[in-house]
Amino acid sequence: MGPADVMVPYAGGGAMETWLASRDHVRQRRGLVRAATPGDPVAPGAMLDLASNDYLGLSRDPRVTAAAVDAVQRYGSGARASRVVNGTLAVHAALEEQLCQLTGVESALAFSSGYLANLGVLGALGGPGTLLILDAHVHASLLDAARLSRSPVVMVPHGDVGQVATALNTRSQPRAVVVVESLYSVLGDGANLTELAALCAYYDAWLLVDEAHGIGVAGAGRGAVHAAGLAGAGHVVLSVTLSKALGAQGGAVLGSRALREHLVNTARPFIFGTALAPAAAAAAAMAAQIIADEPALAGQLQENAATLARLCGIERSPGAVQSIPMPSADHAVKAAATLRAAGVLVGCFRPPSVPDGVSRLRVTARADLTLQELDYAAGLLRPMAREHRADPSEHNGSGRNRITI
Repeated sequence: MGPADVMVPYAGGGAMETWLASRDHVRQRRGLVRAATPGDPVAPGAMLDLASNDYLGLSRDPRVTAAAVDAVQRYGSGARASRVVNGTLAVHAALEEQLCQLTGVESALAFSSGYLANLGVLGALGGPGTLLILDAHVHASLLDAARLSRSPVVMVPHGDVGQVATALNTRSQPRAVVVVESLYSVLGDGANLTELAALCAYYDAWLLVDEAHGIGVAGAGRGAVHAAGLAGAGHVVLSVTLSKALGAQGGAVLGSRALREHLVNTARPFIFGTALAPAAAAAAAMAAQIIADEPALAGQLQENAATLARLCGIERSPGAVQSIPMPSADHAVKAAATLRAAGVLVGCFRPPSVPDGVSRLRVTARADLTLQELDYAAGLLRPMAREHRADPSEHNGSGRNRITI
């Protein structure tokens, strides 16, 4: 007699439900419950947004939205197929060309999201013969990509160039890729790209730089790699998202033509996923053109970020993201709720989303914020920053909750 002979209606309460309930209990106890929080921005001015990643305010720029509308009318609402079937449209080629012009890199390949771009590039470059060396603070998409790549992985302490050199020097694999972010998404600090690129050149390795928070922000908007004089360097690869400073959606990998050809043939998220929607591709292409033509936009963002940090009394980070540590996850949640009640939205980052285990408010400057808005927000944030400028020993973790390989 088998299971089919004794079938009964499933009444729930099994092992999986019990496990889900136990995980919810742990999240509740630790103050780590998250939700898909409503943030409908249809009514501009209803809330002061210091939480989103629309760094240059281009998601509502009439030129960008008009490009998206035109693409929908021309191509329809979706790409309808994978890029290797018949999903590649003229708008994708235009986007990739515009990204190359903005960054100074030879070739680009667009993906349906920045997350998929990172999965695609490390999956295509990885394998048993490629050592991946990851900074401990890289984004979850890069950690997941490393897990899936079948590569041996070394995690190095955040910003420790010496440990990168040691890993490169002692490797047994014929190939290696060093993986960093140009500007980090939680602390807001930057990588030493010049020194890392020199190390990679010396040890015959590649450097993958996630420019998600650098494009449109650093180097007059052309990115931190361009600002470091590394644009077009054969051993430097960029991954970018189109959903932050470019105000759209999607991602891309930029590098040599040989790399692009390899990705087209081996990057599984590219081959097996439906192509980026035409509207998003057209919007991102227009945004990239605007950033290239109007470097003052990135300059205004930098000025606003400096003003916000000064008014809040915190150390200035080089990008748009300014970080305010909190003593605990509960403190962070309550502070964010207090700010929201006062009409100000900020990011609330708690373990395991924070790579160092320290909960914090993540405050994002934008180019389109006025001095009056900055002053109002800082008036609320300054007491919180002062009150919680505590000894690191009081913080809610030492990295033990950080996502690891």
